[in-house]
Amino acid sequence: MTHSATIQTIGAIIFGIALVHTFCAKFFESLAHKHPSHGGLFHLLGEVEVVFGFWAFVLIACMAMLAGSTQAIAYAESRHYTEPLFVFVVMVVAASKPVLVAVQNALGAVARGVPLPTPVVLAWMGLAVVPLLGSFITEPAAMTLAALMLAPQIFRPEMPERTKYAALGVLFVNISIGGTLTSYAAPPVLMIAGAWNWDSAFMARTFGWKATIAVVVNATAVVWMLRKHLGPVPAETNTNAVHVPWFVSAVHLAFLAAVVTLAHHPVLFLGLFLFFLGYTQAYERFQAPLILKEGLLVGFFLAGLVLLGGMQQWWLQPIVSSLAPTALFFGALGLTAITDNAALTYLGSLIEGMSDPAKYMLVAGAVTGGGLTVIANAPNPAGVALLKKGFAEQSIGAGGLLLGALLPTAVAAAAFFWL
Repeated sequence: MTHSATIQTIGAIIFGIALVHTFCAKFFESLAHKHPSHGGLFHLLGEVEVVFGFWAFVLIACMAMLAGSTQAIAYAESRHYTEPLFVFVVMVVAASKPVLVAVQNALGAVARGVPLPTPVVLAWMGLAVVPLLGSFITEPAAMTLAALMLAPQIFRPEMPERTKYAALGVLFVNISIGGTLTSYAAPPVLMIAGAWNWDSAFMARTFGWKATIAVVVNATAVVWMLRKHLGPVPAETNTNAVHVPWFVSAVHLAFLAAVVTLAHHPVLFLGLFLFFLGYTQAYERFQAPLILKEGLLVGFFLAGLVLLGGMQQWWLQPIVSSLAPTALFFGALGLTAITDNAALTYLGSLIEGMSDPAKYMLVAGAVTGGGLTVIANAPNPAGVALLKKGFAEQSIGAGGLLLGALLPTAVAAAAFFWL
């Protein structure tokens, strides 16, 4: 076996180990509480955001030992890290207090005008309106805003675990499909939009209306289930309690819009981010601590996924290219659970002569399965990082997420497959 074939095999094995590790994260958190003398190590192993970055380093080390450090470094530098960098920046900007206050004020004004209990309406909007808003502000930004809005209302320690996982599954699925109204906001759509000439008008009439129906059904069902548990947001967690001048929020929203516009130009959006950090220091009295740690961990996770995922083309692409359209839909839905859906559609874009029905089924399956696991969709690690404190042992179990996402995934699948 050549070095290249050996490295590919090792890459697949390490990817499989990393996947299993994500399902064991909650187990390691339990060990951290049971064995406090080694709690630091177990807690590190239990951080879902660390998993793929850790195993990516293992992969690079193996490549260096087998093929030399030059080839290992060349592979690491050949990967594109724009998405991890963008997710980090957009998370921090979107989670800033002036942005969150502006969004909460807008949604709160709408909620108060609806003849239903305001907490119920706000929960529904967080699970339906904000995910659909992701088609315009990008899915990572929508995930950040939705998670921060819903955390004190739904994802709090006293809420039953089963209901939290049900809501989490709906949030992740709705974010994944809610970005399909345009051609630039959902990572799996972005990967093929240019190659297949799919513009936002095409996405809206082919995917968008179906996604909207599924998002509304999912959000309505889970909010109905949660209605007895929903109450006013505790005063100590209500960001509206601190007045933020309109011009500060306006500047923050302008930064967010500029970052979204420059999403494919890392040099520019990183430079803009430095200006943003300076602005937050200038108006520090209107700020809350920026989520730099959470954003960096999510970026680390996604960068590790980029490194490990780049070694999986040799076995993934033959599967994708060999399936008929109907089988491709369900195959993509299942494969998305064990690999990033953007990587899956990217592989599809490399296949010559793919029919239009096959293209539709590939993308539909990829976005439908985007809520099943943490790695299925790029914004999911951001949701985990922001919401895990509300779950038992401050950890989100992969099994619980999978079970919580099954029903909303079935609704999305029905919408894309039958409508």
